[in-house]
Amino acid sequence: MVTVTKSDLIALGYGPSFAADIIREAKKLMVEKGHTYYQSRKLDRVPKEAVEELLGIKLPDEQ
Repeated sequence: MVTVTKSDLIALGYGPSFAADIIREAKKLMVEKGHTYYQSRKLDRVPKEAVEELLGIKLPDEQ
C-alpha cells in the first residue's frame, strides 16, 4: 500500500495548513470505511487512494 504524509503533500505544492487538513479528512474517510486504526491522533500517514478519492485527482507515483 502506498501512503502519503503531510510532508509529501507539501512537496507537491500544497500549503502546510491545507496539507494537514487533507490528512485529517482522509483519516476520517478511512474511519468511515471501517478502518478504526486511523482514529489514532499520532498517525500521520494515510493511503494514497484515500487522498486521491478526497481530492478527485490522481497523485503522481514516486519512485
